[in-house]
Amino acid sequence: MSDDLSEATLAACMDRPFRTYPALLSTDADAIAWARAGAPAGAVVVADYQVAARGRGGLPWDVRPGRDLGFSLVLRPRLAPEREGWLYTVATSALADVLGEQATIEWPDEIQRARAMAAAVGIEVRLGGPTIKWAVVNVLIRDAEPPRGPLLGSVLQAIDARLAAAPAAVLADYVPLCRTIGRDVRVRLLGGATRLQGRALEVLEDGALVIEAEGGRRVPVRPQDISSIEGV
Repeated sequence: MSDDLSEATLAACMDRPFRTYPALLSTDADAIAWARAGAPAGAVVVADYQVAARGRGGLPWDVRPGRDLGFSLVLRPRLAPEREGWLYTVATSALADVLGEQATIEWPDEIQRARAMAAAVGIEVRLGGPTIKWAVVNVLIRDAEPPRGPLLGSVLQAIDARLAAAPAAVLADYVPLCRTIGRDVRVRLLGGATRLQGRALEVLEDGALVIEAEGGRRVPVRPQDISSIEGV
């Protein structure tokens, strides 16, 4: 275990339940099992190395030991199931807060600096009843300068703050940072058969990206419903 992710270091950086490992198949799998077993909101799983880390839609992540920071956060948000995509807006906004003035956002899941990926987000959600039962927010931060413990603590605090904030306030900060808005994009929906192309106009309070398609139709596309998005 790297010293900057040891139990003693993390205990000094944050006041929440956590698990830390030298290596793990994936923090996502561990956090999901913990959430199912009753993990409280705010519980976090971190590992120096992950064998099979995954982001949005199962995209593979490479978490390099000693160089990157990969973790999973359990949330129990009071969100209607159709608003699960809002968690992408919350998490990417929080990461942009921590990563600094040069950070920009690529909807729905990526933060960039100097046009290169600096961090990414993936969300796993368990639905049930009128609100989301639990969610696991998976985060990868590339080239995280040690000590990584304080960085982890700062990101967790930022996510908590953005989740508690009014959606209008989050979007007021998010929109100027989102480079996707105002560009022509092509989106492939899950299943692979349906594609949508047009100008990205805005992001809504459920996390959906509104695309102006052919004929002026405005089509909201939610993060959890897409397979891929690219500029055209």
